[in-house]
Amino acid sequence: MILLQLYLAFAKMGFFSIGGGYVMLSLIENEIINARGWLTSAEFVDILAISEMTPGPIAINSATFIGYRVAGVMGSIIATIGVITPSILLVLLAATLFKRFYQNSWVQAAFSGLRPAVIGLIAGAAIFITRTALIDLPSIIIALGAFLLLILTRLHPIAVLAFSALAGVICQYLF
Repeated sequence: MILLQLYLAFAKMGFFSIGGGYVMLSLIENEIINARGWLTSAEFVDILAISEMTPGPIAINSATFIGYRVAGVMGSIIATIGVITPSILLVLLAATLFKRFYQNSWVQAAFSGLRPAVIGLIAGAAIFITRTALIDLPSIIIALGAFLLLILTRLHPIAVLAFSALAGVICQYLF
C-alpha cells in the first residue's frame, strides 16, 4: 500500500510541477511533510542538500531519496517512476500539440499566467528552505558567504559547496 501511495504522491507532484524541480519543492513540503508526515522539515532539507550535490534533476533525485527513506529500494524506484510518468506523458502530448497550437491566443495567455506563478512557487520553496536551514548564526553566515561567492566570483558551485561543508565542520568545533 505504501508503494502505491508513493507512486500516486509523486505522480501528482510530477503532473503539477510546471516550471521544473524547484517548483516541486513546495508541493513536496505539502504532500510529504504536512499531509503524510513521511519526513520532518529537517530531514527534507537534508535530502535537498544531497539531491543538489548529486548529478541529475532535483525533482528526480528528491523522489529517489524520499522514496528510499520511506520504503527502501523499492520505494525509491516507485517514487522515481511516479515523478517521471507525468513528464513522459505530457512531453509526448505536448510534442504533438505544441507546434499546432502554440500561436493560439488562449495558449499564449495560459503561458503568460504560468510564468509568474512559477516564480511564486520557487520563492515559496526558497522561503521554506530558509526557515528550516537557517537555524543559527553559523548557518546564516555560511548561507550569506555561499551566496556572495556565487554572485561576486566565478567560483564553481561545487567549490562553493565544498567550502560550505568545510565551514560547517569548522563551526561544529567552534560553536
